[in-house]
Amino acid sequence: RRRVINSPFFSCALFQVIDAIGESISQTPGCVLLDVDAGPSTNRTVYTFVGSPDAVVEGALRAARVAFQFIDMGKYPGILPVSGPTLICMCWMAPGQWSVTYEFPLAVYLYGEAARKESRKSLPAIRAGEYEALLEKLTKAEWAPDFGSASFVPRWGATVTGARTFLIAYNINLLCTKELAHRIALNIREQGRAKDQPGRLKKVQGMGWYLDEENIAQVSTNLLDFEITSLHTVYEEVCKDARELSLPVVGSQLVGLVPKKAMLDAAEYYIQKENLFILEEEQKIRLVVSRLGLDSLSPFNPQERIIEYLVQSGQADGGLVSKSLHTLVRAVGARSAAPGGGSVSAAMSALGAALGCMVGLMSYGKRQFEALELVMRKLIPPFHQAMNELIVMVDTDSLAFSSYMVSEVCKNCTSCTSLHFSPLCICGLLAVGKGEGSRSCTLAGIVLPPSASSG
Repeated sequence: RRRVINSPFFSCALFQVIDAIGESISQTPGCVLLDVDAGPSTNRTVYTFVGSPDAVVEGALRAARVAFQFIDMGKYPGILPVSGPTLICMCWMAPGQWSVTYEFPLAVYLYGEAARKESRKSLPAIRAGEYEALLEKLTKAEWAPDFGSASFVPRWGATVTGARTFLIAYNINLLCTKELAHRIALNIREQGRAKDQPGRLKKVQGMGWYLDEENIAQVSTNLLDFEITSLHTVYEEVCKDARELSLPVVGSQLVGLVPKKAMLDAAEYYIQKENLFILEEEQKIRLVVSRLGLDSLSPFNPQERIIEYLVQSGQADGGLVSKSLHTLVRAVGARSAAPGGGSVSAAMSALGAALGCMVGLMSYGKRQFEALELVMRKLIPPFHQAMNELIVMVDTDSLAFSSYMVSEVCKNCTSCTSLHFSPLCICGLLAVGKGEGSRSCTLAGIVLPPSASSG
């Protein structure tokens, strides 16, 4: 099933409002609220929730309805640049699959992948002048809203909504003034100081501010695409500028949730840089928390801050690999084609790789095998990687075969054939009902790699 992650933020820090918005999301059928991150100084609360595309859109709308009841932009005290109380529908979906929506009688601007104009792709461009300049901005033809009314509503301002890859809000802590932190932000952010003075890091927004409740300054950044500019790159570049200004860096802070890959990419960087030998994912995450100082302001619990861990914890069925050996063997022996030979082969191969990994780890670090330590450090990681990849294939093979069999059923389904699915899209059959002279299916799109769908 397609799942969407949405991370809207609302201009509020009152606990009653924060709780009301969170409750509206968590009570939406199909939505799972993963995280709520409130910032008193910024007067901003970020919510992260996951679900089907339709459920996530509905959850965002319900949250916005509550926000518009309680939030008054005329009383907004925060230090973040804003144009209105709500920034909604920032969806992390499969490439090319985006969702935006609107429902309110106020100016709505689309940005990111949802932008209808190239000039509005950048959020800072839309937010320029902030709430205070919005009244004049709405009178200009070039700033006519994409949806809604061009009338200025003082309580609400405007709403910006869009679609993009997952944004990571990441702040680096400094013992200095707001002005010095902002100087570093100008150096690293893509926008730089001006068009003829761009910054060093692509897909990074940034500014400097002072966090009163912690008595520190921060270089506050948004990583618009962590695959282009990573967490560790931002941290190391800030540290570089701080050293040149003789300023101490005292850790960093992730606001909201973070994709696991962003953490593991940072781990690989420090493993290579320091020539470390670390295999287990848990230890890699711990390394990143230590090197970036992610626990400097508050405890960093990976199970509560990494998206994939939160999503997995909310799933009742962990697949074949989560079952006991007894249950797995009986499932293979049942009167069903899946799980079958592919899953069994993957499981046996994973055990073979695990044995190789075991022998290497039992040899590594022992005095009698000191001469082989460099060899072991090269041999063990491929076994460990193969073991993890093959474990995943146990379920992947079974799901691929089941989806293929469903596609065979769908060949004569009028609902499916009229939709003209691509060769790589196999219909997951949820329910089949017989009508008069035809059959129809309730479907969920399951996208498979070419190797799985070629058969």
